[in-house]
Amino acid sequence: MTYIVIENCIKCKYMDCIEVCPVDCFYEGENMLVIHPEECIDCGVCEPECPAEAIKPDTEPGLEKWLEINTEYAEIWPNIIAMGQPPAGGKKFDGEENKFEKYFSKEPGEGS
Repeated sequence: MTYIVIENCIKCKYMDCIEVCPVDCFYEGENMLVIHPEECIDCGVCEPECPAEAIKPDTEPGLEKWLEINTEYAEIWPNIIAMGQPPAGGKKFDGEENKFEKYFSKEPGEGS
């Protein structure tokens, strides 16, 4: 099992999870974060820290797409180890449906 970031992170990207990760397995895209599944030690400390509830164990049904996205983008986006500023207006996107189709960006973030 590993933890992965799912759709609700898109355009929210709160980054509270980064501060508690003991192995620095988060990677930053322009408008979301992902977890590198092979680096995650399955400790679970990040899951309750996410205000958007966008971190889930990969064992939950229906998350195969998100495991693939986390795996793919963790290989090409920069590692982020310190909390940055969440995007302005992120709260208004929290809980919105179909965020992947509407807003997902393949562009990398700045990392740290």
